[in-house]
Amino acid sequence: MRAVLGIDAAWTEREPSGVALIVDLGSGWRLVEAASSYAAFVSHKDADPILRHRGSLPDAPSLLAAAHGKLGGTVDLVAIDMPLSLTPIIGRRASDNLISSEYGARHASTHTPSVTRPGKLSDELRIRFEAAGYPLAVSDLCGRALLEVYPHPALIELASADRRLPYKHSKSRKYWPGEGPAARRENLLETWRRILTLLDARIQGVGDALSLPASDARGFEMKAFEDALDAVVCAWVGACVIDGRARAYGDGASAIWVPLPD
Repeated sequence: MRAVLGIDAAWTEREPSGVALIVDLGSGWRLVEAASSYAAFVSHKDADPILRHRGSLPDAPSLLAAAHGKLGGTVDLVAIDMPLSLTPIIGRRASDNLISSEYGARHASTHTPSVTRPGKLSDELRIRFEAAGYPLAVSDLCGRALLEVYPHPALIELASADRRLPYKHSKSRKYWPGEGPAARRENLLETWRRILTLLDARIQGVGDALSLPASDARGFEMKAFEDALDAVVCAWVGACVIDGRARAYGDGASAIWVPLPD
């Protein structure tokens, strides 16, 4: 058995973080669960990705224990969308600059981390997973590990796209400035539908577990779905790393893992 826990980690304590668990029992990767918050994943309740969830601090032992309970086995990799480093983060890292150099022309540069954002959230998350037996991997894997991933370049490779996919709910007005609200909503849903189709071809059960929100869904429902979807993307990147189909962009302190082009 091989298993990956994917986490779309919020950079503040006020926002929820999506969580996804995938496993390969020998017949290909399949989705075990996708949730829109740590609490939903750990409690086994309200895993529906369109419910309202509050922010919370990630608790590595609880997340790993919940994953073990769902799997009946141990997670091999934890893949997280959050800046992580073996040294204090005070600004842009080598990994940020390398990703931006490689994908900036395709509109997928990284956000600039700082001492305050994600700040201590990043440090505490890394330390807690390391204490649980998942040290941060910045190059070749050696046993269980924690990985930093970034959905934008991952989705570019997933879709063989020329540029970043327009899939963020909060940016729909920026993506389609000349369209009305209904048209922007439909464009966003169509992008999500495309991503789900691509992921479902690589991870069994994604399409069944992540039903698209209704066309009249409220904003928090759209955001919750997006968080769960991002977590599945994170988990998929982890699967690519296990399968030897990903590259680490970084140095000895930090690395962002991105799937290789098909």
